[in-house]
Amino acid sequence: MHIFKNTNYDFLRWRWHAIALSWVIIIVGVLAIAKNGIPKGVEFAGGTVVINEFDQAVSVQQVREALDRNFPQGGQNVVVQAYGDPSQHQVMIRVPSIGAEQGASLSIVAQQANDALKKSNLGNFRTVSTEIVGPTVGRELTTKAVLATVLSLVGILAYLAFRFQFSFGVGAVVATIHDLLITLAFLAFFRYDMTLNVIAALLTMTGYSTNDTIVIFDRIRENLRSMRRDSLNHVINVSVNQTLGRTVIVSGTALLTALALFFFGGEVLHGFAFTMVVGIITGTYSSVFIAAAIVSLWRGTGPTRAGAHAPTPPSAPAVAVQPPRRQKPQRKVRAS
Repeated sequence: MHIFKNTNYDFLRWRWHAIALSWVIIIVGVLAIAKNGIPKGVEFAGGTVVINEFDQAVSVQQVREALDRNFPQGGQNVVVQAYGDPSQHQVMIRVPSIGAEQGASLSIVAQQANDALKKSNLGNFRTVSTEIVGPTVGRELTTKAVLATVLSLVGILAYLAFRFQFSFGVGAVVATIHDLLITLAFLAFFRYDMTLNVIAALLTMTGYSTNDTIVIFDRIRENLRSMRRDSLNHVINVSVNQTLGRTVIVSGTALLTALALFFFGGEVLHGFAFTMVVGIITGTYSSVFIAAAIVSLWRGTGPTRAGAHAPTPPSAPAVAVQPPRRQKPQRKVRAS
């Protein structure tokens, strides 16, 4: 299926504009994270999450006031927010862990929150789910999440350095780090909790972005063999244009799936789907503009350097050519 035919877009012409745009988003994201941080889910922060479903509509402010009045520890640190479909009247209550709370005391916190709501006569409700994580488990999960991300980056660099060349590995790793920073920036902008679902989406997005980058790199490597006299920038532009149709089809279908999860997957999958949407967009963008630009900046643009590591096609064995022998003139015999 061909969407684009004979395209000739100069993608590397906009590499500095793309790099500048990425730096702006990353710097603003870092400032937002430094100021407000990224909210941690109960898996990492530790604590208790209770989701209650009321028989009638109840506002978040009413639930917050009920906890402020009747919750034993006070409701200042309790997070209350609407949850799920508004027609279901669900409210999520998250109580962070305080001090050295352990499993038994954390279980009591869930019951205390429900008792506080019953004392306020907010109507009948039922507990849909309860999630309890101790602070020790949260720290362990944080360490494992960071370790998994770092090991994935090291594996990507090692594979591409072995499969292609070191410059390609650097380009792919820089593009992957770029994708992670951009995605974290948007998570900080929209105040999504850092949960295990979000970590899973980040690792999935890392693999997706790397796969798209490898497809482009593989085409660049093939073209380096047949376009040895052309500059590296020209080879990269030709390669990106040749894979453009594939990139649009794969990224478009993956984006539609992530959007469907975001709009119809429910509150539980919102963070995962949002991370996937941002990751697919920035992953496609970085494969075209960032990864290829890093390879171009690393290796230069000259034709000799562009084909320096491309394998030389096998040539036919040389055959020695013998010079033609001079024939002796034949004597004519006269008839007597």
